[in-house]
Amino acid sequence: MSFTAIDMFGNWSFPTDIKFGGGKINKLVDSCKELNLKKPLLVTDKNISETEIRFKICDLLKKSKIKFDIFHNISGNPTDLELDNAIEVFKSNQHDSVITFGGGSALDVGKMVAFMARQILSLWEFEDIGNNWKKANSNGIYPIIAIPTTAGTGSEVGRASVITNLSKQEKKIIFHPKVLPSKVICDPELTVSMPANITAGTGLDAFAHSVEAFCSPHYHPMAQGIALEGMRLVVNNLLKAYENPYDLTSRSNMMCAALMGATAFQKGLGAIHAMSHSIGALANSHHGTTNAVCMLPVLRLNCNIVSELFDNASAYLGIKGGFKGFYKFVEKLNLDLNIPKNLIELGVKRDTIDLLVSKSLRDPSCNGNPVKLTHQNMYKLFEETFDS
Repeated sequence: MSFTAIDMFGNWSFPTDIKFGGGKINKLVDSCKELNLKKPLLVTDKNISETEIRFKICDLLKKSKIKFDIFHNISGNPTDLELDNAIEVFKSNQHDSVITFGGGSALDVGKMVAFMARQILSLWEFEDIGNNWKKANSNGIYPIIAIPTTAGTGSEVGRASVITNLSKQEKKIIFHPKVLPSKVICDPELTVSMPANITAGTGLDAFAHSVEAFCSPHYHPMAQGIALEGMRLVVNNLLKAYENPYDLTSRSNMMCAALMGATAFQKGLGAIHAMSHSIGALANSHHGTTNAVCMLPVLRLNCNIVSELFDNASAYLGIKGGFKGFYKFVEKLNLDLNIPKNLIELGVKRDTIDLLVSKSLRDPSCNGNPVKLTHQNMYKLFEETFDS
């Protein structure tokens, strides 16, 4: 069954309350009223702060006489310093909620503002290790409305944020089940203004989420099914959205793929993200684009374990040739989307390889990789990613 953008509207409740469809941004005030928000802080990133999207959101709130302030000093790889500055604005202006819109960086910071504003412990006490999240004051988390303007991270349906620890130059995953936004507005019309390289990079981030979740050895049949459909949506729609940004059907399907990838990866991530997190923290590279550069070497590493999975799934994905066909598809997709061929083209220095290996092996994403990650095979992965 196929759908067009006209058909793709709905109010969903999986995994949270989602308003989906073209023009759904106009339901923002309804969402504010449903949560009884009186004075939200708008959290966005530098690239969105002066766009029509920002002015549209502000106009909707002003017409409804909802008071707000805006924080937009957020970079592509958000840091603890940026988060601290946002929390200070939230507290000093006595806000009661967060409306966060933009790409994954803005959404990650917005969620953490709502989470950390009333916490006593430091941010790093809640790193996604064991049951650290249970240390938090769960009743002190402010309401969150999330509005993605890219189709990639799926942070709008995530229970975690990725923040860079500046002093250690490491990305850390901060988790708490209650940072899942209360309301999500997914309006594919907001994504048509993305530059082509951001459409590519964010789309391949969504793809990496589903690919790694699908390959993860952990048992979670529901996430496995979601990951498979998430991959299919990317296979069929990302290049179309890249070549024709006003194709709302493809944009809608990619927005769904982002939701699905982030929902599925509770099953696990793997070496792609372990590498990408360390590279992004050190070199400030775009996360989704970095994932794309790392994907082919990781597929080669995991080949013996995951090939049967893709042999079975390839027909559903519309790809001939099982695992080999899937690998060739990824290779060509990266080429068609003008993804850098290696880390050198991405601006990463080869003399950082030892540091990158050690940081990657400490990343919790390693736990979901089909092949156990060691210093030896991680070093080989980085060598291949530099030499591709």
